[in-house]
Amino acid sequence: MPPLSGAFFCLLHLFFQYFCVIITIRHERMAKKENAMPSKKLDFKTGQYVVYPTQGVGKLVRTEDQVIGDQKIKMLVIDFEKSRMTLRVPLERAEISGLRPLTSIKKMDEAIASAKGKAGAKRMIWARRAAQYEDNINSGDPMKLAEVVRDLQRRNATDTMPFSARRLYMRALERMAQEFAVLHKMEVEDASEKIEDILGIPKEIDLNAVEEDEEEEEEDYSENSD
Repeated sequence: MPPLSGAFFCLLHLFFQYFCVIITIRHERMAKKENAMPSKKLDFKTGQYVVYPTQGVGKLVRTEDQVIGDQKIKMLVIDFEKSRMTLRVPLERAEISGLRPLTSIKKMDEAIASAKGKAGAKRMIWARRAAQYEDNINSGDPMKLAEVVRDLQRRNATDTMPFSARRLYMRALERMAQEFAVLHKMEVEDASEKIEDILGIPKEIDLNAVEEDEEEEEEDYSENSD
């Protein structure tokens, strides 16, 4: 077996140094991320509606103190009436968790307007697109929710879509409708219909009803012919 050259050991040494630098940088970034604290404290008040990214709109019902270890932590207690769930979020971690107040009516209108545009390019396979839509929904961002509604909405009454696409569309629409409903003091179901009316989404055709109507017309025609 031929002896290894000095050049090989030099390259190996350089590679090892490069690897160590990459690992160090990665550890520093992870440490900064873990130790990062909110740049400012959001002002939350009992009784106000808030948005938690993965759950949608909830109501801040109270604050309470909890002792964890040797630390006393103030918790925001949020009630999600629709899902019958109560969530506790540490006040110091509220911004990092994505918890936010309701958006403004102006920003909601802008999000709805963006959902009127053309659907995005379908260059990725459906599994990847579905994962991206899922991330958009769980972001709690009205503009990202609007992207899902824009891409998956029906363009005419006879359009059909797979169950998975329909499910994602309905979830995104509902998240937008939850916030829209509170902003405009209306029920979520009415808000969903209002948003679809603004977008000009056609009503679905009940194919079963169409078939029944055609059968009744055929029966009437047969009776008249007799």
